[in-house]
Amino acid sequence: MRNLGNLLAVICFLLGQCGIIRTVKAKSNVHIVYLGARKQDDPALETASHHDMLASVIGSKDAAAKSILYSYRHGFSGFAAKLTESQAQELAEFPGVVRVMPNTLFRLQTTRSWDFLGLSPSYSPTSLLYNSRMGDGVIVGMLDSGIWPESKAFNDEGLGPIPSHWKGGCEPAEQFDPAKHCNRKVIGARWFVDGFLAEYGKPLNASGDREFLSPRDANGHGTHTSSTAAGSFVSNVSYKGIGYGVARGGAPHARLAIYKVCWNVLGGQCSSADILKAFDEAIHDGVDVLSLSIGAAIPLFSDVDDRDGIGTGAFHAVARGITVVCGAANDGPGAQTVQNTAPWILTVGASTMDRAFHTLITLGNNETLAGQAIYTGKEISFTSLLYPEGTTLNPTSAGTCEGLSPNATLMAGKVVLCFTYTVRRVAVTIATAAVKASGGVGLIVAKNPSDGLAPCSGDFPCVEVDYEIGTRILFYFRSAGFPTVKLSRTITAVGKAVPAKVAFFSSRGPSSISPAVLKPDVAAPGVNILAATSPFDRSEDNGYAMHSGTSMSTPHVAGIVALLKALHPDWSPAAVRSALVTTAWRSNPSGFPIFASASPLKLADPFDMGGGIVNPNSAAEPGLIYDAGMPDYIVYLCAMGYNDTEISHLTQMPTPCPARRPSVTDVNLPSITIPSLRSSVTVTRTVTNIGPPGSRYWAVIEPPSGTMVTVKPRVLAFNRKTKKLAFAVTARAVAPVNTGYYFGSLVWTDGVHAVRSPLAVRIVNQTPFYLAK
Repeated sequence: MRNLGNLLAVICFLLGQCGIIRTVKAKSNVHIVYLGARKQDDPALETASHHDMLASVIGSKDAAAKSILYSYRHGFSGFAAKLTESQAQELAEFPGVVRVMPNTLFRLQTTRSWDFLGLSPSYSPTSLLYNSRMGDGVIVGMLDSGIWPESKAFNDEGLGPIPSHWKGGCEPAEQFDPAKHCNRKVIGARWFVDGFLAEYGKPLNASGDREFLSPRDANGHGTHTSSTAAGSFVSNVSYKGIGYGVARGGAPHARLAIYKVCWNVLGGQCSSADILKAFDEAIHDGVDVLSLSIGAAIPLFSDVDDRDGIGTGAFHAVARGITVVCGAANDGPGAQTVQNTAPWILTVGASTMDRAFHTLITLGNNETLAGQAIYTGKEISFTSLLYPEGTTLNPTSAGTCEGLSPNATLMAGKVVLCFTYTVRRVAVTIATAAVKASGGVGLIVAKNPSDGLAPCSGDFPCVEVDYEIGTRILFYFRSAGFPTVKLSRTITAVGKAVPAKVAFFSSRGPSSISPAVLKPDVAAPGVNILAATSPFDRSEDNGYAMHSGTSMSTPHVAGIVALLKALHPDWSPAAVRSALVTTAWRSNPSGFPIFASASPLKLADPFDMGGGIVNPNSAAEPGLIYDAGMPDYIVYLCAMGYNDTEISHLTQMPTPCPARRPSVTDVNLPSITIPSLRSSVTVTRTVTNIGPPGSRYWAVIEPPSGTMVTVKPRVLAFNRKTKKLAFAVTARAVAPVNTGYYFGSLVWTDGVHAVRSPLAVRIVNQTPFYLAK
């Protein structure tokens, strides 16, 4: 693409959180010709058929070979090629072509977290971490910005041979030598850039950001996510002296396969053609789990629209038993902002954990208040406090953070207080620059909490407080004759006194594509996550960085999935998701319910965190699972209006939809969402007993407000022959009003397990509305 004027990238470190990769629409000469299922068993014959098809349009096989960027030949069939609009239209008319879509550009989206999740090596030897052998034998594929292989996080000490089912490898390229940079931890490393370069139309380093035409990571995002999912043990890690401990991934003995699809241009860009090719190769290589901190933007493409690339690629991966984990995005706390919403994808929101970084603010009247910061410099002893009072009709305008400008006469030697009404970190960055340039010694920013933190440039003390504390400081400033303040170094607080909550930025449901599919599925730690990074990461400190975003929560769940796959290799992707959703935490260890950061703070509901915050040890033994496979996803596709031909191409067999269009609520999900309840709706579910053969489960119902919910049968009795049982859930509206969503739950319990399914219902009254005269 020659004109990049419309590509606006928001760089991770400016936001204070790494944004999940967003779609950037591009008018392109690169098109993806999607053919559905493979027609040939031999990949070489599949590729030859692609060249033949293209040659018949372009005019020669030589021209076709020059035009084709990728041939998709393992998980599905198709190719990406440089085409004119007329050539693309002609190919779209060919028999067997499902669709021809333009290429799309995308953009990019620990020490304590695993202890918080109950996966500490010092915990019980019967925990999931030990029972799964720390994920040994499982291969985690990372579609991201590559890897910095020299990081200690990727050492292979104590690891055995490479898993026998691995068919992939490492590709030599710029500053990447497989003999040096791959080992028994990093067993695969590939890179895919043709689709992006065809759009960018410039040399890769033209933007001024360093990049490598290889799996080597210049951005740091891929290194961070990879080490979070499956990094090895590294002792004595901290970030600027805080968060000290042992860093590792969730599955420290799992292996990593790196698929670099995101490039360090304008904050991180990726193309759907490259993403689809990475899916294709990962399916062939033999990965067990795929982690993608990548997504589209609102409005979303349909689940199998190739312009997304993720929905289609994930469908083929899941069909082959590969669990695909994706981030929910960072556009919260607004409703209907969740992304990666296909029912075959495991979608992850972000939460905090039981750790906080406090910086004490002591006022001249000896009142001590707590703010949040990452500041490890010298304590700022009592010095003058300043709030820039305005003299206009709007007296608070001068104290707005983003409105501050350098003024040495006013700010030199002082700690400055300002207020901002933006959640994003840009206001902090602007205010810090102004105060530093003026000779100020510190900054206090009053703002809506955004959860994620980042150090200010040069370890300058910039402390964040909420509006209440900010107002208390302001009142002190206005009442004191000579207001002073002291700023202490950041201290780390952990434990029950620091309750976890859903992060402010984490995208929320319901799904804007299909609200009957509850998204996100679960939440996981994604705030201030300490993990390895690239030396080119501007937040790097001794090889590590602290980042926030659903980009960070996604590899947490990918690591947990690797542990579950090691323990239960026969579990399907749907079984894994069910185990995580139905056992997730709804309350903190203290017993108090989980809140969701928003304006104002509120109790978290399923649209904030799905089933809850992941609980790995309970997920290892869930009791019952809601399994699902191709028949369920066909029901979903038919219910969404996908036509028979397109579904047949996906499933590799004739797949007609029933004459009566099914409902999305019939998909065997571990949750029940009814977006439009008029009088009554009945949905069916089937559970599989994976506990003792003679288990008996009783239903416990918490109906959403305004509804009556019944279950038949109320008791599920399993035996050695009966491992699967179906039941029906009927929801009736008892409130004669139109409502928003109300929430409840259905729990099946045998006295040991509590298999909880979230319920979400919106009542739509049939009574017509009349305009008042």
